[in-house]
Amino acid sequence: MKNLWTTIAVSNMEDSLNFYTTVLDLEIANMMKPNEDIEIVFLCKGETKLELIHNKHVKEITYSGNVSTGFSIDSVDDYIEYLKTKNINIIEGPFQPNPHTKFFFINDPNGYKIQLVEQS
Repeated sequence: MKNLWTTIAVSNMEDSLNFYTTVLDLEIANMMKPNEDIEIVFLCKGETKLELIHNKHVKEITYSGNVSTGFSIDSVDDYIEYLKTKNINIIEGPFQPNPHTKFFFINDPNGYKIQLVEQS
């Protein structure tokens, strides 16, 4: 079985696209508007695929914090410094549960939890 993509509901497509393309360096693969109320954008980078869905009638998106999406990074320390230049706050971590894994969490503009992981 292969994970095809992760879908995230967003309250503002422009803010979300800015976050995912500039902060996480994903690229827009496909954009569609199935009707006047719904906008869908697929982002990708390598095997990573993320679907953002915006419904103009949904003004507030609530995430419980119990679910996160993890992205691989080269260096936790370097990425934390990079995030400071983007005014992105670290919400948890960094943690190092073993000598080969180090990670921390941030939130996207909708409050969705993102885990950034360095593996050696």
